[in-house]
Amino acid sequence: MDLDFILDKRIDKDFLIQTFKEQAEVHAAAIQVALSNKQPHAWRATWILTHCTKKDDDRIHPYIDEFIKAIDQKKDGHQREILKILDKMSLDEEQEGRLFDICMNLWENIAKAPALRYMAFKQIHKTYQKYPELNGELEFISQEHYLESLSPGIKKIIHRIIKTGK
Repeated sequence: MDLDFILDKRIDKDFLIQTFKEQAEVHAAAIQVALSNKQPHAWRATWILTHCTKKDDDRIHPYIDEFIKAIDQKKDGHQREILKILDKMSLDEEQEGRLFDICMNLWENIAKAPALRYMAFKQIHKTYQKYPELNGELEFISQEHYLESLSPGIKKIIHRIIKTGK
């Protein structure tokens, strides 16, 4: 099946996910499109990959560095979907550090979409859990001026994460 055809059409999400799971060549091609600047195909490929990527997916691991590098070059929605994929992967320390820096920049940019900032915050919190010595910074990045532009629902979730650690 032709990937451009799949991405051009409004095909049922479940069908797309099944196709990506069953056809390795479609999945591999989708990764290349997801990393490209060919819009709207790149965002759509990333969105589908988000839905068919399992925890520590071997098909994604070789591309982790490329996904991390690509984040800054994408628009908010595309960045959010990349963060969702990376959230499912185990990263080495260097990758964690680069992703942490990117997520801090996304979180601190209050002009970014609230859903993207939430995903960035989730990744930051995940790093804080792994490296407790950083926990003091959590209070700093959760100051009210960082939360003002968020929706009430996202604010509530972030307050819960800060309070409970989950």
